[in-house]
Amino acid sequence: MGAGGDGSREARAGYGGGSPGRAPAKGVRGTRGAAGGWTPWLYLAPALVVLGGLLVYPIYQLGLISFFEYTQAQVSGGEPTAFRGFANYAELFGDPQFWQVLLATVLFAAACVVSTLAVGCALAVLLTRVRAVPRLALMLAALGAWATPAVTGSTVWLFLFDPDFGPVNRLLGLGDHSWTYGRLSAFFLVLLEVVWCSFPFVMVTVYAGIRAVPVEVLEAAALDGASQWRIWRSVLAPILRPILVVVTIQSVIWDFKVFTQIYVMTGGGGIAGQNLVLNVYAYQQAFASSRYSLGSAIGVVMLLILLAVTLGYLRLLRRQGEEL
Repeated sequence: MGAGGDGSREARAGYGGGSPGRAPAKGVRGTRGAAGGWTPWLYLAPALVVLGGLLVYPIYQLGLISFFEYTQAQVSGGEPTAFRGFANYAELFGDPQFWQVLLATVLFAAACVVSTLAVGCALAVLLTRVRAVPRLALMLAALGAWATPAVTGSTVWLFLFDPDFGPVNRLLGLGDHSWTYGRLSAFFLVLLEVVWCSFPFVMVTVYAGIRAVPVEVLEAAALDGASQWRIWRSVLAPILRPILVVVTIQSVIWDFKVFTQIYVMTGGGGIAGQNLVLNVYAYQQAFASSRYSLGSAIGVVMLLILLAVTLGYLRLLRRQGEEL
């Protein structure tokens, strides 16, 4: 009992606030906690430095140029650079063509995102239901499409739908129909190429997520009589929601700033600019018209739109209780 009493007193003394020997231990813990708080940032520091050089500084320069009068005359040194404030943005927002191009960009990007997600998710589910050899063949074909450069893929699709030599018109019996002449048909042709080169990312990512879902969950849903569509909508989609958030945001960013496919397949924006999107419009203003400040203003507007869409989407998901 005596020994037990001494041990209890020592334990109480050790955890009490008045023990003189306890203060150094608290100090050591505090130092370790502070050091542990900085440790992740030290590991991330090299990547942050690289990202700062590759992203932050160019964005800063883009925003800076958008507030100045910066044309070929200023580039060549013939005239001094003049500060214009928000005059470039006022001119941009006062141009009816900008709003037409913005609307076309939003609608085209939305169609590309929905189509890419639909095709990618459908093929991801298909991969879980075929044997090893067909699965490998589909994977290799998809990765081949994903690895194809945008210029090469656009050129191949142009040949496939060529009015004179393309096999698609012959198979469909359309004669010398030109897919790039009409506004909607040209956008549809570009959409097909964008989906073709974008769906592999969605397919592979969603397939990996499906493989991580316990088999018992899917078997239980099937035993309850759920159809494949119901299993996807009620079981897989909620489980895969964090993955779907990632692929959706990536698709929105990629499809909103499509440039190569539109520029190559429609000859720089189509007849009389009928197939312009914001990225091509900015290129025309900056390089074709040598109005670099106005092109920079369009780039800043695109950046703000993408940030607003991404942050709004993430905030909506957090309100619904999703962990991101």
